[in-house]
Amino acid sequence: MKTRRRFGQHFLHDPGVLKRIVDAVAPAPGDAIVEIGPGAGVLTRPLLERVAHLTAIEIDRDLAAGLAHEFSSERLSVVCADVLDFDFSALPPDLRVVGNLPYNISTPILFHLARYAGRVRDMHFMLQLEVVQRMVAKHSTPEYGRLSVMLQTRFRMYKLFNVAPGAFRPPPKVESAVVRLVPIAEKPDWDQEVLEKIVRQAFSARRKTLRNALPLEPRDYEELGIDPKLRPENLAPADYVRIARYAGEFFRTTSPTGAK
Repeated sequence: MKTRRRFGQHFLHDPGVLKRIVDAVAPAPGDAIVEIGPGAGVLTRPLLERVAHLTAIEIDRDLAAGLAHEFSSERLSVVCADVLDFDFSALPPDLRVVGNLPYNISTPILFHLARYAGRVRDMHFMLQLEVVQRMVAKHSTPEYGRLSVMLQTRFRMYKLFNVAPGAFRPPPKVESAVVRLVPIAEKPDWDQEVLEKIVRQAFSARRKTLRNALPLEPRDYEELGIDPKLRPENLAPADYVRIARYAGEFFRTTSPTGAK
């Protein structure tokens, strides 16, 4: 099968890995499942053996047309679109999202999906191992960063298993892993845009101390009970949430800074 580099395509073909993914998802007949990037349908087919209907979002027109030709619309709804532009609120709630995400844009996709956490039951993704390690990283570790904080404030995440490059065609140059994301039931009581601005600003200067990375006064750190001599990577996600609650109005009115 011809791959298109601009879409970051690496097609999973290992039957054992496919079975492990489907078993991890454990789909039930009535589940509302959305598959991102179904490609040639190697995961779509075993999923459709367990559910009555599935929605597939595929950016490649040729692959989308092939799936639409193979399956009736009663079984498979094929949406030919960029997932970054897709409005998941148009689908029923209690969604279960699965997919082998394109590694070159996996982080933007994860941030996009996080906006719909309240409508999702769970998500299972194949991702670059390094990305999964960043997602589940604990604070004060080298892997911990903006992605860790923003996802851990909305999801509980579990690294399920690693996948070797040979499971794909063509093989990627990196190890992969399957991860499960389960939304935290409690709705956020902070401004998500403010939190994102704070975290972006902090980790754009991750080697600096907090007092040099964030525009807070010494009395603010004292009120928050946070040591300003710590570095951004030393704060847990809950600490950033506390800053967002405490200084939300200030950060709403300040200009954003760049970030890595």
